[in-house]
Amino acid sequence: MNIQLFIPCFIDQLYPTVAFNMVKVLEKVGCSVSYNTNQTCCGQPAFNAGFQEEAKSVCKKFLEDFKGDELIVAPSASCAGFVKNYYKTLFENSSLKQDVEKISSRIYEFSDFLVNVLKVEKVGAKLEGKATYHDSCAALREIGLKQEPRKLLANVEGLELVEMAENETCCGFGGTFAVKFNPISVAMADQKITNAIATDAEYLISTDMSCLMHISGCANKKGAHIKSLHLADVLASGW
Repeated sequence: MNIQLFIPCFIDQLYPTVAFNMVKVLEKVGCSVSYNTNQTCCGQPAFNAGFQEEAKSVCKKFLEDFKGDELIVAPSASCAGFVKNYYKTLFENSSLKQDVEKISSRIYEFSDFLVNVLKVEKVGAKLEGKATYHDSCAALREIGLKQEPRKLLANVEGLELVEMAENETCCGFGGTFAVKFNPISVAMADQKITNAIATDAEYLISTDMSCLMHISGCANKKGAHIKSLHLADVLASGW
């Protein structure tokens, strides 16, 4: 299958290894991937901050950059969920409405694409240790992903997955929420870290690097010894 890659801003700038690992896994399961170097942001930060007109200009560029019929795969439920759900709101009474409906049906988060499109649950990954999983708000509530990442992790040789308490509770990041309401955001992350540590897990895994960035920063500050890993990093391990 030929697919287009959408690599979100923070992964491009801060965690490029996640993108490379996603490509590694996609190619192993038989996909041919292409990357349009003109791509930039999906427009979510501006939209969430209330700047709808500014967001529209960024979103229009996204629509132009991802023209075509190939499916689009992203290592972020947050960004994929924004394109899938909120472009329709922005362009509801626009001449771009049909383009928006089409792209909404073409974009997938990484685990959603593997499990529900390719019907792949085992990629031959190996990672020794105990892990716990954080359900990001975007994956769980915007795309409806719950079992997909868990099915993939259940087939990672050597990995023991232990569920933490309140795994569906927000980690406190929420984009600009972490900046505008820092004390609340940090307190939410602290609770998430406490629940993760209670499982004795070595790794905290999620589909969203934005959540993991927030949790990892708070964990490092409080001296908590748990390593954050994106799902793509886990699935690219051991081969």
